[in-house]
Amino acid sequence: MRTFFIKILLVLVSFGIVSNTLAKSEEKKELDVKNVIFSHIVNDYSWHILTTPSGTHVTIPLPVILYSQNTGFHVFMSSKFHHGHEAYKGFEIAHEGPLAGRIIEKDAQGNIQQGLIDLSITKVVVGLFLTVALLLLVFLKAAKIAKRSPNTPPKGILSFVEPLILFIRDDIAKAVIGKNYYKFMPYLLTIFFFIFITNLSGLIPIPPFGSNVTGNITVTASLALMTFTVLMIKANKGYWQHIFNAPGVPWWLKLPLPLMPIVEVVGVFTKPIILAVRLFANMSAGHIVVLAFITLIFVFGNLSVTAGYAASPLSLVFAMFIIFLDILVSFIQAFVFTLLSAIYFGMASEEHH
Repeated sequence: MRTFFIKILLVLVSFGIVSNTLAKSEEKKELDVKNVIFSHIVNDYSWHILTTPSGTHVTIPLPVILYSQNTGFHVFMSSKFHHGHEAYKGFEIAHEGPLAGRIIEKDAQGNIQQGLIDLSITKVVVGLFLTVALLLLVFLKAAKIAKRSPNTPPKGILSFVEPLILFIRDDIAKAVIGKNYYKFMPYLLTIFFFIFITNLSGLIPIPPFGSNVTGNITVTASLALMTFTVLMIKANKGYWQHIFNAPGVPWWLKLPLPLMPIVEVVGVFTKPIILAVRLFANMSAGHIVVLAFITLIFVFGNLSVTAGYAASPLSLVFAMFIIFLDILVSFIQAFVFTLLSAIYFGMASEEHH
């Protein structure tokens, strides 16, 4: 924990140094706070580290993999775009319109070509690969320890993993789903640890961490879609009867329009939407607040060097407080997503009375 704190502090202090350097430059530009914040939390084809006072962008390029119906496969590094300001072989990153931030293909006349499939390794994809690697490392190591010493108290990484597994089994799966809980345990454990580790890795502002994976709506929507798929597969006859027949509702409330089945069907599709938006909004909010405090250093630094130095300590303290608060939020959001999924599974597998 001490090393984690020192690394974060060094990175945040570097923002203050850069801001004061910018304040000393002769040509001052108005800081676009919105652009600074959202450029750090959205997905990207390269990993932006910093921008020097001379305007040089320090980035880590990532592989760009494209399939065009016109020209076939293309594989190259995102550095060919020179931070998104240049085109390469007819491909470029759109800066406006509905395709802003995505790679598009243009012909010789400048018309956007259709049929481009983007398989690039972006920041979010790197974060997903990192989470998978961490999950394999943690659980293979924990399984090895458990197999070697099955009748002894847990130690090492197993002492961290086992209480969480028992917590999910006893306080979520058994308590909410009931006697059929074991059918859903593999999915609930996977979704909990995936979200938890992804949330924690997104708080470390050092590549390859800090990619804000769960702050990407496509990722949270995919997780919610998986919960929805399991729900649809495991739902029993009583679940569908409850939705379309509403046995507890008097018949005279079903006339002239069967309102309750309509409400229940709408609820089936709103449940995964709620899961996706809840996780996305909460994790994005933490990153936005931290970046907002950091940009205060830049704002005051552009006013004067003294103001930049004066604002830096307070901004850093608040940013560090939010980061440590996000550690708790990371667990809470993983718990809430898992709990809501278990509630939906319990409703779908409940025996019809």
